[in-house]
Amino acid sequence: MSGVQRMSSYVGVDWARGSWLAVAFDDDGYAETQVFDEIGDLWYHYEETATRILIDVPIGLIEEGTDGRECDRLARTVLGPRHRSVFTPPVREATRKRRYPAAKRVHERKTGSGLSKQAFALSESIAGVDDLLRNVPEARMTFRESHPEVCFRAFAGEPLSHSKKKAAGYAERMRALAGFDSDAPPIIQAVAESTDGAAVAVDDVLDAVALAYTARPRRGSLHSLPPEPPTDTKGLPMEIVYRSPVPLSP
Repeated sequence: MSGVQRMSSYVGVDWARGSWLAVAFDDDGYAETQVFDEIGDLWYHYEETATRILIDVPIGLIEEGTDGRECDRLARTVLGPRHRSVFTPPVREATRKRRYPAAKRVHERKTGSGLSKQAFALSESIAGVDDLLRNVPEARMTFRESHPEVCFRAFAGEPLSHSKKKAAGYAERMRALAGFDSDAPPIIQAVAESTDGAAVAVDDVLDAVALAYTARPRRGSLHSLPPEPPTDTKGLPMEIVYRSPVPLSP
């Protein structure tokens, strides 16, 4: 209908076992949950409405060198006991390798350090996002990298103690979200019900909701690690963003 203004979408996206789990808020609150097979399908769905899409996938990538990404180092520092949840991403060339031994050889040759199997498992998702942002300028302006554990750390106001896959860790993260927004528990339930039949775990739901709350401009301000992010050789920022009243102190 002409003359009708569509609401802005603020989207949190988690890579969930081969699919993209997207939780969206609009200006009025929780809007929808969607599961996509391809990152391009997700972009097509939200490109007309999304003001900000926060995604739990490395965006700015290292080509070579031993220094790594500063945003990953800072994230590990602010997470304290949960620092191991931040993986060192493969170098860009390694993300295009489909077998772990080949990716590991490339990464070791270009950085002098090893590549974990956990990091390699993200290669397909990293390469998909990298291709999208390098080829679609509008997407580059909308997507930003975040990390659910950094978001939970910011919401809680202190480092978390337990793994998200344990009952105590689930409770910690629920408290952090409920403290940020009292409507979070029913929203989490609604998201979980919307993913019925998809290969999405409970911790994926929590992660996507945390990213969506971070994307939505409500309480606090959006900050990044580091505060002035460098860019990679393709012009993509190497950052991890989070929402907090004040910047987190490494």
